[in-house]
Amino acid sequence: MNRAVTAATAALLAATPAAARITGFELTAQESFSGGQDFGAGPYLRIAGIARGELDPADPRNAPIVDLGLAPRNARGQVEYATEVVILRPADPARANGRLLYDVTNRGRKMIFGNVFDAPGAQPELNALRTPGSVGLALPLRAGTTVVWSGWDPEAPRTNDGMRIDLPLLPGVTGPVRDEFVFGTRVNPGDRPTAPLSYPAAEADPAKASLTVRRRREDAPQPVAFAFAGERAIRLLPEGTAFTPGSIYEFRYTATGARPLGMGYAATRDLVSFLRHGEADGQGRPGPLAGIAIRTTFALGISQAGRWLRHHLELGMNADTSGRRVFDGVLAHIAGAGRVFANDRFAQPDRTATWHEDFAHPETWFPMAAAEATDPATGKRGALLRGDGSDPLLMEVNTSTEYWQKGASLIHTDPAGTQDLHALPNVRHYLVAGTKHGGRFGATTARGPCHNPNNPHSASPLLRALLAALEEWVEAGNAPPPSRVPRLADGTLVPAEEALRRFPVIPGTLRPRFATPIAPVTDWVAGTRGAEEAWRPLVPAVDADGNERAGVRLPDIAVPRGTHTGWNLYAAEGLREEFCDREGSFLPFAADAAARQAAGDPRPSLAERYPGQAAYVAAVRVAAEVLAAERLLLPADAGAYVAAARERGLK
Repeated sequence: MNRAVTAATAALLAATPAAARITGFELTAQESFSGGQDFGAGPYLRIAGIARGELDPADPRNAPIVDLGLAPRNARGQVEYATEVVILRPADPARANGRLLYDVTNRGRKMIFGNVFDAPGAQPELNALRTPGSVGLALPLRAGTTVVWSGWDPEAPRTNDGMRIDLPLLPGVTGPVRDEFVFGTRVNPGDRPTAPLSYPAAEADPAKASLTVRRRREDAPQPVAFAFAGERAIRLLPEGTAFTPGSIYEFRYTATGARPLGMGYAATRDLVSFLRHGEADGQGRPGPLAGIAIRTTFALGISQAGRWLRHHLELGMNADTSGRRVFDGVLAHIAGAGRVFANDRFAQPDRTATWHEDFAHPETWFPMAAAEATDPATGKRGALLRGDGSDPLLMEVNTSTEYWQKGASLIHTDPAGTQDLHALPNVRHYLVAGTKHGGRFGATTARGPCHNPNNPHSASPLLRALLAALEEWVEAGNAPPPSRVPRLADGTLVPAEEALRRFPVIPGTLRPRFATPIAPVTDWVAGTRGAEEAWRPLVPAVDADGNERAGVRLPDIAVPRGTHTGWNLYAAEGLREEFCDREGSFLPFAADAAARQAAGDPRPSLAERYPGQAAYVAAVRVAAEVLAAERLLLPADAGAYVAAARERGLK
């Protein structure tokens, strides 16, 4: 895998400004958002368009983009792209607050309003972005912030208003590809018993490809008979045979259709720079933010999009081609220690590594931390941030799941897991204690494919407070809350085996039997990895209830009604020792001592913890007020926790 990244230097920051990178902005729609509703800064406009741009393969700032030099060029010797753009902006430029907030799309989806501002709509409504329900609490619109989305992945789903970028094909390029399918979690074939391929097959001869299956990740792969079902799918033989849900299928074949996917990083860089600086496009036409003076820029990325932002920083894309900073503030949520498999030939950015699915997917590589560290596998020193003037103020937020399966501890310890890294003044790290990867508004305890009841805890209230703190940090220099993560120094960051030993034995509950190693991926196609003992991810220590001791303990964790974890186990036969994707568990406390004793539950009951509803509500109020005073909750959210506790009581 080619992950060579050109080292950043001061000379690059001082490079001669290149010609305008956005050659044209084609307006495809402009309408009054939500019927002209005033959310607090006047009506908003919803603008959709196509930003057309070009990249110079000779520009040193584009050097990190793999295979850019192989792409077709126009008459000016440039490589062209076209990315879809959607913008929400105040209709009256005088009501704009000067902020641009870029929400990195996740598999083409808009994420910010559903995951941060509690929009109740389903994803199609959130993507369409036309109704009040699609913006939830609408705090950016109340403040006059301009919100921007654009495509960066040419293979992102088109359904439900998904956003893409158009990138050139690499002519004549073929190569080996490995696809993995886990039906029921990562693949939903609908009515067709076929598995989709990431790239078109260059050869349709089954003898030149191979398919294997195994039930668990640790099982030996077994060959399976298959046939091609067109150039982008395969089916099992004999015809009509169904793929077994939960099992891991691996397909290796020769593909075509490669693109320089790393162009998506540069396209975002150049689009945001174009919008930020109010430049005209290459044809002299004003941009879609004409009249709005953008003073500060922020980026938010959730899950895959958070990993995308970490990769954006590593590639040096936070400086535009004139050396100007692109994003002043960055908030990466639930990214763990990873990046995106999006800057390699035949890359597959839609995948994400977990214990069972895509385990050997190239998601984590050195350096993992913003601060400088040494890689015990190679002896090299490095850091995610570059220290060259392009670095943003950075917040990294993770849940329990990322510590158990995404190596999140490696962003604030050395890779060997032997010491806490020193704090950088421009970086903050936070753990949302007791929360699963996808913890957001509307999550329930529905088990789905998991054995334990699911974890409904939402990270959104903390994200709202941290985004506000990030804005103050950038715009006024007010330092945000100190980092709040488990640490080796105080014993709150421990090996997974130790956390499991201290976890209470709760009848009827499945729990992991071992930790998840994070090891260098040496070859995704071959499925080989480096030494797993080289990097040592750790997990948060737990208390007697099994709840995490460190991190930001939001009121539902600080004043618990049960045990919240960032892990769960599959319920299906043969998979009960496998992590259930990135789900969590909620294990409620018994109502009273009699029920607890009857169930054999070692944890004190609700009645034994809280002598009446008033005591419970008072405890929630104290926890919420403390967090609000620490700027880890907005005052409105602190009040909402108290109101919810009063309404719910101890039932």
